Formats: sequence, structure tokens, C-alpha cells
Amino acid sequence: MSEIIVVGTAHVSKKSIEEVERIIEKEKPDAVAVELDFRRFEALIGKRQDINLVEIIKKGNLFLFLFQLILSNLQKRLGKETGVNPGEEMLRAIGKAREIGADVLLIDRDIAITMKRLWNELSFFEKLKLMYHLFKGKGEEFEIDEIIEKNLADLFIEEFRKISPKAAKILIDERDMYMALSLLNASKKYNKIVAVVGAGHKEGIERFLRNPPEIDIRQLVEVKEKKISVLKIIGSLITLFTILLLISILIKLGTSEFFSALIFWFLINGILSSVFAAIAGGHVLSILTAFFVAWLTSLSPLLAAGWFSGVVEFFVRKPTQEDLERLIRAESLRDMYKNKAFRVLLVAALTNLGSGLGTLIGLWYLSTHYGINIKDVILEFLSFDPIWIETFFNE
Repeated sequence: MSEIIVVGTAHVSKKSIEEVERIIEKEKPDAVAVELDFRRFEALIGKRQDINLVEIIKKGNLFLFLFQLILSNLQKRLGKETGVNPGEEMLRAIGKAREIGADVLLIDRDIAITMKRLWNELSFFEKLKLMYHLFKGKGEEFEIDEIIEKNLADLFIEEFRKISPKAAKILIDERDMYMALSLLNASKKYNKIVAVVGAGHKEGIERFLRNPPEIDIRQLVEVKEKKISVLKIIGSLITLFTILLLISILIKLGTSEFFSALIFWFLINGILSSVFAAIAGGHVLSILTAFFVAWLTSLSPLLAAGWFSGVVEFFVRKPTQEDLERLIRAESLRDMYKNKAFRVLLVAALTNLGSGLGTLIGLWYLSTHYGINIKDVILEFLSFDPIWIETFFNE
């Protein structure tokens, strides 16, 4: 029967690196398994990664990508304080495996799949809460000894379980299950395996090794199509209310007031979107783009002002592959902010935020300024009273 030895490490600890090398040297396994997927392995060995910023913007993955950058940045900061690069223990484990002639196994789930499953599972408010805690953590002093003892993963595990049991399930429990199943599959080929994983995963993996889960590993890599979120439904309803309000102004108050309302709508949305694009450090062309398109994108649930300002920012700044690689390696928020690639993402994200605020404020302003109750507009629309149309044409 194959022997599987699970070694828990702290990702930013010199002591952990020495322990990993000692155990591999002592056990001399046929294979060394590491808590990496192919993407992270390539990143660790310095292989160039192709990232398409325009596609990230178009597909609406802005905040997911920024979330991943913040997580990575926080881990790098901890590594800098201890003098150990994140993932160094994995590289040393791989190096030691090659030194003794053992095979190297990458047993973790693709990070992109993990993050997509997590992002799809979290509610809007859970995402906000999580981002808040991560940003808050950047301004705090960490007790490095505590981190080394408990492991960075443990700190995240505790926080994720407080914020959302669903998040902990995706980030921790599912990955423990996936890595355990990967090890069990590998044990059919190798007599002895040393698995090097974060300390926060050790207990879960060992539990699943003792009692293998009755689940097909393919189920753990499925990424379901995004279901319509409550936020999108609310956004679509706000768009509908706005259109109905404008139609109501046209029919009840006439074309003069209607065009006046459109101008207010244009200015409120444009000013807020462009101000937020400017806060992001956008180029003047990106700011102008945000100003001129926001009024229209706010009237369509299928469009976003940030798509346009972000793409303009991309073509004006022309971030290179080197900028993207520097962004991934950034060690502080200041480094990230100075980066051209990050600026593109930030302009797109903040433009969308400004546009969203502009829509809400614009809806409130039109309703109060023109004395039209949104509730009445909705009720009239639902009843579809032909008097609306007759009144308009009779005028």
C-alpha cells in the first residue's frame, strides 16, 4: 500500500523551507506533490503569463481580477517582512525532488477555477465585506511569529468562515478534497509520496485521505454559468424605472421638459462617472469618454461606462506585457497604482462605480424635480392606461 506523508508549511517562513527539505531528504519519496496548479507553477518559475486586459473588462471580471491581485499582494507583503518569497518552499520542494530523482506532482485545482467558483458563490455584500477586510489588513502590523505558527492560510480560513461558510467551502474544503483525491489517484502509481501543502490544508487533506469523499473529481472543477444575481435584477429594475420616468415626463409634461430632463440625466451621470475616472488617475480621453457615454450606458443593463473608458485607457496608456508582469509582482498598493495595467483596470472599475451612483442620484433628482412619483409611474405602466398615449397626441 502506498504511503502518503503530508507536510504542512507556512508560506512565508524560512523554518518551513528547511523542514520541507529535511523531510524530503529523509523520506526519499518516489514523488513530491506540491500545493500548486500549472498556472501558479509557471508564475513561480518566472514564465511569462498572457493576460488580456480588454477581455477582462469586456467579460466583467474586473473586481475578480483586482481581488486576486489584492490577495497576492498581501501575501507578498508578508513574505517581504520575513525575507521569504511566497511559494519559495514549493520551489525548494521541487528542487529537492529533482535532486533525489523524484517526480513532481502539481495537485492543486486551477486557481482560475477556484476564484471563479468563489466569486460566483459570494453575494454582493459578502464580496464587499471581504474586500474591506483585505484592505484593512494592508494597514495593520502583522505578528510574523503568529503567522509562521498558524500559517497565512489559517488566517484567511478563519476570516472566510466568519464572512461566509460558502467561501470557506470553495477556498478551503473543496481544495482539500481535490488535493486528497489527486494524491489518492497518484498513490496508484507511486509507493511513497511526500505532499507539501499549506498548514491550513494539512488537517483537511489528511481527513479526506482517511475517509475518501464519494465525489467525482470532475465535479470540483465545474464552473457553472453565472445565475442572474439580485444585484443585476435590481440594476435592470432601476434602468426600467428610469426609462418609464423619462417616458412619463415626455407624455405628461411635453417635449421641452423631456429634453430638459435628458440634459440633467446626461450631466449627473457624466459628471460622476468622469470624476471617478479622474480619481482612478485616468487619461483625459478616458475621463471624457466616461463623461459622454455614462448617460447612455445607464439606460442599458447590457452596457457599462467602464467598458468604454477602460478600453480607451488601454489604447492610450498602451500597457505592455512587462507592465502586466510587474503588476503581478507588485509588493505594495503604491506600486500597483503606478502600474499602467492596473490603471486601466482601476479606471474601468471606478467609472462603473461613478456611473452607478449617477444613475441612482439622477433617478432621484428627476423624480423630485419634475414632481413625478416613481410608484405612480410603475402602477400606470402595469395598468397600461391608454390615456397616456391619447393625452400626448391630443397635445
